[in-house]
Amino acid sequence: MSNLQSPTSNAQPITVRKLDLNGEQIWSYSGIILEHGPEHVRLEARFSRDTMELGYTTFEKGDRFVEWFFADRWYNIFEVHSVRDDRIKGWYCNITKPALIGDGVVSAIDLALDVWIGTDGSILVLDEDEFAGLHMTEVDRHAALKALQELKELARDRRPPFDGLGATDRQRING
Repeated sequence: MSNLQSPTSNAQPITVRKLDLNGEQIWSYSGIILEHGPEHVRLEARFSRDTMELGYTTFEKGDRFVEWFFADRWYNIFEVHSVRDDRIKGWYCNITKPALIGDGVVSAIDLALDVWIGTDGSILVLDEDEFAGLHMTEVDRHAALKALQELKELARDRRPPFDGLGATDRQRING
């Protein structure tokens, strides 16, 4: 029996907590749950900060983020949609420890290493120096690097969500 929640049902709020390696909160924001399963949650949130020009993309206030958090994977994925026309700008992926998914809250310990995947399939690894400087166990470092490889393979193979279809389109196609 599945514990999935349909996006058409009453949207439930969720708080996202980004934590540092010590478990201290760095950032927090709100979203709505689109789908919830035993090992993941998919949510929607709006970018609430001022416009950020990052070189490889621009995050604008109001951009729509469809976000996947996993309790059994060492990363999360943010599908970034333009506030202007809802087109997919790309996917921002954070290497994290597996998410803690609770009632109305999801928390993830950020491990500094990030990946931008463009709609053209380009892959840009970010913050490698910051990751290298983190004091973590070799087991955790290995798991993080393995997660990076997994994300690269998913992107190279254009497997969901990196297939160019938006989460909404994919939902409509798959019923």
